[in-house]
Amino acid sequence: MKAAVITAAGKAPVYGDFNEPVAHQGQELITVSASALSQFSKSRSSGSHYSSSGKFPSVAGADGVGRTATGRCVYFALPEAPYGALAEKSLVSSKHCVAVPDGCDDVTAAAIANPGMSAWVALVERAHLQPGETVLVNGATGTAGRLAVQLAKYLGAGRVIGTGRHENELAELLSRGADTVIPFALGPSLPRGAEQYEQRLIVEFNRGINIVIDYLWGASAKTVIVAIAKAVEDAHPVRFVHVGEASREENVELPGAALRSSAIQLMGSGIKSVPFPKLLDAVKNVFDAALPAKLQIQTSTVPLSAIEKNWNAPGKPRVVVTIP
Repeated sequence: MKAAVITAAGKAPVYGDFNEPVAHQGQELITVSASALSQFSKSRSSGSHYSSSGKFPSVAGADGVGRTATGRCVYFALPEAPYGALAEKSLVSSKHCVAVPDGCDDVTAAAIANPGMSAWVALVERAHLQPGETVLVNGATGTAGRLAVQLAKYLGAGRVIGTGRHENELAELLSRGADTVIPFALGPSLPRGAEQYEQRLIVEFNRGINIVIDYLWGASAKTVIVAIAKAVEDAHPVRFVHVGEASREENVELPGAALRSSAIQLMGSGIKSVPFPKLLDAVKNVFDAALPAKLQIQTSTVPLSAIEKNWNAPGKPRVVVTIP
């Protein structure tokens, strides 16, 4: 079968041939139709993600949409190594499949499942969002951040605040559920950037913020945490949920005083911090919410044969590989 094959850890996939999988009891042989190039899928495929099997050569792709042997249209996640989603056929545990509802096309389902799931789990399973609470999404202009803004409002948040580097893209969020947006510019060439961002955050934290959903980590996350310590009084808890590190900054120099002088609750959200069945439940919930919440996601489709030149494509719009 044709597949996107990774020959060694850290390598990009090449379009080639791979042995077709054979299903055994408890497994589904999936005829794949679409698979999104999410950051999670790429890092897991290349071996850098903590959930990677480390087996090579292997087929890239952590999740996708396709048909079972009985013709059911399903979203599937974490195929059985060495098989992946970026191939004509994939092999997955029957427990790792979620039915795609009628009216949701394969490309949209593949594109929205992972970022929608990450937002839903962070808001519901980790932060336990309550109606009327205020949510700040740090990194709201990314694909997952945009969905987090929309889902927070759908799930009953009283106010939603979006932050990010791109003012034009932030402005678009005001029509998608955000009540306030805060642009920021950080980096060595912008020495006052962190201070300016912190000042804007302090104003909002003084008004009251219950939950932070962080997709960036790095300097912006540190600035948010310091602002919480400076602005939030009387042991008022703020649930800070770390979901991703789109900033590419793995570590944060976090002042201990920021933790001692606040009631911040730091937690992560993802595979192993949330039971896997809950992650799949979240995908189902996102599919069910797509229409009533008017969820929007920008996609661009490419054929499997073009995987090599599209592997490192920008995350926006979400690239979805179609098969065949």
